Amino acid sequence: MKLTYYSGAPPNFGDEINATIWSHLLPSEFLDDDDSELFLGIGSILWDYLPKTSIKHVIGSGFGGYTGLPDMQDGSWNVVWLRGPITAEKLGLDPRLAICDSAILLRETPLPEKAAGNDIAFMPHFQSATRGNWEKACALAGITYLDPREDTQELLARIRGAKLLISEAMHGAIVADALRTPWIGIVPFIPLHRAKWADWAASLEIPLRRVQLRPSNLLEAYSHLTGLSGQGWKSNRILRSRLAAPASSALCHIAARHLTRLAETVEPQ
Repeated sequence: MKLTYYSGAPPNFGDEINATIWSHLLPSEFLDDDDSELFLGIGSILWDYLPKTSIKHVIGSGFGGYTGLPDMQDGSWNVVWLRGPITAEKLGLDPRLAICDSAILLRETPLPEKAAGNDIAFMPHFQSATRGNWEKACALAGITYLDPREDTQELLARIRGAKLLISEAMHGAIVADALRTPWIGIVPFIPLHRAKWADWAASLEIPLRRVQLRPSNLLEAYSHLTGLSGQGWKSNRILRSRLAAPASSALCHIAARHLTRLAETVEPQ
């Protein structure tokens, strides 16, 4: 049975948890490279293009709207449980299958020691980490920057050691909640990434409260206004140019001040 999850460039914290969590929770040699059966764990990975000839075992996965709806009635799906009730409704499945995102099982695995020196931390969505200027904004705000593209164990240690996590990344909040680190959810800049938050929160009956955050540069402002990723050649060339630099710098300082204000005034969950 082959472990299957989103594995792109750059890597993403929430998805990369799969690479470590299941080795602690499943018997040795349970997973292999035999793709006649797929093990679908953490992530919005109920895609419509998964191989129809493979048996797909769903272990806490969700539907994120990144593809069309998969045909769950074609006989190739074994749904053990789902991330949340919105996924169940979208896919026409029994709502009793909606238990929780399987990243909650981190509590049952060996965890790294808490990292010291990061009282307040911020984790952007991994696309925002590529598009925005959050490392500088966090430095200006005196807040620890958690890059979701970095090593999973290091990020887990820093989330465990933080007194507060501000997170645009859904799995930043999921992991913080599971490990009992207070968190503040940020509305993702790209609308496509928002519904999955509600799916997870509904599974645990969390009254989700998310706040808006200011963009950290012009490219991110463009993405926020248009709903587009901002990864196109033209938008990158223009909005990252020298002409755009003064405006981007001003936005970065505004974003830093806003981060500080959120940490001081918003009640964490």
